[in-house]
Amino acid sequence: MENIETGLLLMVVGMATVFAILLIIIYLGKGLIVLVNKYAPEEIVTKKAQPAAVAARPTATPQGALSAQETAVIVSAISMATHGLGKVMKIEKL
Repeated sequence: MENIETGLLLMVVGMATVFAILLIIIYLGKGLIVLVNKYAPEEIVTKKAQPAAVAARPTATPQGALSAQETAVIVSAISMATHGLGKVMKIEKL
């Protein structure tokens, strides 16, 4: 019975130690993130926005199923969803 008690005690102490160390690592990581964001913020790169019609000239399906208006709607929706970073290269009907 003494061996079981010793084993359980070692298990509880070991698990508590691992839990405490993991908490320390988590809070040190959060602190490091706060310090880095405070003293070395990420640079914001601004690009000139190109008109959607000039920036992307998507190709329609071989049958020509998409009109110019539908293509313009798709290009503007992608531009809005990606904040101007996305580019429509090809439109295919699935």
